[in-house]
Amino acid sequence: MIPAGRDGSVRLGGLVFRDHWFDAPLSHAGGFGDETIRLYAREVVSASAPDRELPWLLFLQGGPGGKATRPPGASGWVGRAVQDFRVLLLDQRGTGRSTPATAATLAARGDAAAQAEYLSHFRADSIVADAELIRRALVGDDGRWHVLGQSFGGFCSLTYLSFAPEHLESVMVTGGLAPLTAGPDDVYAATYRTVERKNAQFHAAFPQARAQLEAVAAFVRANDVVLPDGSRLTVERLQALGHGLGAKTAIPGLAFLLEEAFAADGVLSDTFLAEAWRTLSFATQPLYAVLHEACYSHGEPTRWSAQRVLGGLPRFAPDADPLLLTGEMIYPWMFDHDPALVPLRETAQLLAERSWGPLFDVDRLAANEVPVAAALYTEDMYVDAGFSRDTAARVRGLRVWETNGHQHDGLRETEDVVDRLIRMNRGEL
Repeated sequence: MIPAGRDGSVRLGGLVFRDHWFDAPLSHAGGFGDETIRLYAREVVSASAPDRELPWLLFLQGGPGGKATRPPGASGWVGRAVQDFRVLLLDQRGTGRSTPATAATLAARGDAAAQAEYLSHFRADSIVADAELIRRALVGDDGRWHVLGQSFGGFCSLTYLSFAPEHLESVMVTGGLAPLTAGPDDVYAATYRTVERKNAQFHAAFPQARAQLEAVAAFVRANDVVLPDGSRLTVERLQALGHGLGAKTAIPGLAFLLEEAFAADGVLSDTFLAEAWRTLSFATQPLYAVLHEACYSHGEPTRWSAQRVLGGLPRFAPDADPLLLTGEMIYPWMFDHDPALVPLRETAQLLAERSWGPLFDVDRLAANEVPVAAALYTEDMYVDAGFSRDTAARVRGLRVWETNGHQHDGLRETEDVVDRLIRMNRGEL
């Protein structure tokens, strides 16, 4: 290990890290007095030339509720990006080292109504306002920087383009061309169809997984199965293991997990139960559960959209034959079954009934002048390709690279994705 620099910088795997801290208003629009939250961001540069003058690239992580990438070294997309940028990995408000929003910290805010009001300031519009505060601190009032948004981070990037495009030099979006006008019911109707196709593709690739999945479901129906946190494994929770079907890096892991589902004595193995708990628990990402559907609201309450749409799809029922896995959808029963979410049950209900403000300005996007390049994954399970194409057509000058060579996690899989988008925005492709 190389000792930290006198300025607090850390060298790791060909990169140099520097910490940045910022104080931001809880509500950028006012209404919460002088209450502030702390924001953390990690500056990342190449160790080969750490003081080289480079433009800033803000990375907006997927989620909601996901902390920024923690790169182990100069590989993957980060290694490619630091060749051309001074990268800033922002822990979005409520995540990572930024002032956390967890069941424990939210309890200190008061009752469910107070918690819901607090969490109403954790959507993309607040994240973009945070980014603007940070931009002014790092590059000045009139300075510009570049933005890379993955998944939900891409949603945030479109919000940025809607409300502060004059401070953006360029934007790159990977798997995150959010639907601009479609509501949550439309989104889930489309993504359930994709999830069904992903089930078929999974079982075609791993034929042995079908019998194993049905055997596990039969065992769960007949027995009281308890996960390591003391909560029950139900068939609905078993179906939710399908969340990973949209990530190339996760799909084999699900097949291997099902291979080891049973111990020699015919009961579910400790390996299976431990991994199922790790996958199903929202202990490390409660914001994802409480704010996921709000990402798709343009004003109207979501009212548990994924659950309502599912009610018209009996083929996804827990007693259906064959059993289908579900995707990234959030359901109200999760707040009864997951101990990490139980304290947030009433808060989540209030958020589901909340009317939200707009996240996008369609007219401003239609007049966009910022170079934007986007990777659109045609087989994306989480962000529907059809809605993404519609969004691309609505953003003036946005250039799209459509590919079926990657799943939603293409950015994490290889440096080639960000390399292509960088060159697209430069006009080299």
